[in-house]
Amino acid sequence: MIPKSSKHTLVLGASLNPERFSNICINELVDGGFPVSAVGLRSGIVAGVNIMTGFPELNNIHTVTLYLGPKNQAQYYNYLVKLKPARIIFNPGTWNPELAELAGRHGISTEQKCTLMMISGGYF
Repeated sequence: MIPKSSKHTLVLGASLNPERFSNICINELVDGGFPVSAVGLRSGIVAGVNIMTGFPELNNIHTVTLYLGPKNQAQYYNYLVKLKPARIIFNPGTWNPELAELAGRHGISTEQKCTLMMISGGYF
């Protein structure tokens, strides 16, 4: 599929479990023609996307969509700043004022929204 967007998206907190929202999100992004990268605790493949572990070097990330609770985000603070995304989406249950403030200091916008709703609503 030819991407309809250049909004290269990183799904942070990706899961191999098809019942998890991060997994559904990867599928929806791929179906929508968005370029996708994924980082999770376990490596594997979802919708043709390789789930990487750790802090892989990635370039041109426009959006990071979080599927990690606030207590699991701190280890990724420096990584997220280094990626220099245009925005971070805090999905339900992931809002973290500390990370939002850090992002703002580095010129990264934040949104408290559901990525799945944004995709289905056409305003991703």
